Amino acid sequence: MSVVVVGSAHLDHVVRVERRPEPGETVFGASFDTSPGGKGLNQAVAVARAGAAVGFIGVVGDDPPGAELREVLQTRAVNVSRLVTAAGATGTAHITVTSDGENSIVVVPGVNAAIDHLDEADRQAISSARVLMLQLERPIGLVAECLAWARRVGVMTVLTPAPVRALDEELLAHVDVLVLNAIEARALTGLTDAVEATRKLAQLVGTVIVTLGAEGARVVDSSREQHVQAPRVEAIDTTGAGDAFTGWLAAGLARGDDLIRAVDLAVEAAALSVTRPGAAESVPDRNEVARWMQARR
Repeated sequence: MSVVVVGSAHLDHVVRVERRPEPGETVFGASFDTSPGGKGLNQAVAVARAGAAVGFIGVVGDDPPGAELREVLQTRAVNVSRLVTAAGATGTAHITVTSDGENSIVVVPGVNAAIDHLDEADRQAISSARVLMLQLERPIGLVAECLAWARRVGVMTVLTPAPVRALDEELLAHVDVLVLNAIEARALTGLTDAVEATRKLAQLVGTVIVTLGAEGARVVDSSREQHVQAPRVEAIDTTGAGDAFTGWLAAGLARGDDLIRAVDLAVEAAALSVTRPGAAESVPDRNEVARWMQARR
């Protein structure tokens, strides 16, 4: 496999509202829906949509949502040989999407927290990959173990530090590419200025990429600071944009693309994804992105 994703699988519960309620206030919602999600699942689907071979290491519950998520991954060309079914409830994410397409999310991990270590088959799967993708919806000890193992066997690592939490320098030292937004950059460093926060993180990590929503992304490493502009679109749902970006980025890196080329395609895919509802379901494939870019020339 070109890419292995160690991450979460959730069933998303999505309510659309004109605006979020104030504390103690009740508002009407415009619609409610459920869809496959979880940062790990979303990123794995995005990698597959970008045309790279991808495997998923994760956990679902022994319940109907767990069976549904397994089927979703299988039908979207994601290898699920390392997807474990555990006793308990599949994780859920409770998402509020406002009329301007912005979202806020509460995650209930469920069985995503049930397994906190790698087994030998997991290690073999990671060793076979060119790129390992991680987020922080699984236990932090598992994330640290995965990063250390990937460094040992020479596999490139891409970490999305969300939901954001304190990370020690030893863990960050095993990260090749850190992908995060400005809020997460400030939270990780304690700095109020996102640019300074990014530069500080770049002293600890090989490459830092800050996603900037409608403004694209900023790439910072030891030799450059470069901004990649996003195309202008009318966003209807930004829920899965970050995962679409990171999945497309990892697929490009696994193919051997230059970093800026990989970031540019990831920005295009993320921009197209926000014109559609949903998370995993909104990610475009390679043909769609190519046609969309060609139409704008």
